[in-house]
Amino acid sequence: MMKVGYIRVSTKEQNTARQDKLMEQLGVEKVFIDRMSGKDTKRPELKAMLSFVREGDTVIVSEIARFARNTRDLLNLIDELTKKGVQFESQKEKIDTTTPTGQFMLTVFAAVAQLEREYILSRQREGIEAAKERGEYRGRKPIDVDGDQFAQEYKLWKSGQITAVTAMKHLGLKPNTFYRRVKAYEEAHNN
Repeated sequence: MMKVGYIRVSTKEQNTARQDKLMEQLGVEKVFIDRMSGKDTKRPELKAMLSFVREGDTVIVSEIARFARNTRDLLNLIDELTKKGVQFESQKEKIDTTTPTGQFMLTVFAAVAQLEREYILSRQREGIEAAKERGEYRGRKPIDVDGDQFAQEYKLWKSGQITAVTAMKHLGLKPNTFYRRVKAYEEAHNN
């Protein structure tokens, strides 16, 4: 039997200290940390944790919202753990899935977490619309990348001398932006 922790923060810049401290206080032996949105279950450390746990283990999270952001994902994850004989504990909500009451409370809290996320997204959309109406919102500033530098990194990448990840790092671009720029560059230079 092993205590396995799962920690998630929404961005790479966010601090995990509070969750780390809790895991240490609870005597968690192994911790998996994702630094990305919890909007779905396509998280590398979540998948690694699910593969790692064995019958008799307990997965511990600080709160349900760190584990899953919608009811369906949460219940599917708990079902996957249950089939493996793994217990789930959420410290904030004091949920223990080995009891019928714990299973019921889990469903209720999952619905509340999903509702909270939907409220946040709705308020964000309303705020953006209001800012647009006032003429204050112009979207994200485009990332300024020197055209010559991009062309050089593109050629190194296409010739197999560097990886796409290396090119992204040199240019300071995230994958979506990099591949969008690649597409635009190829369209401009193949015509």
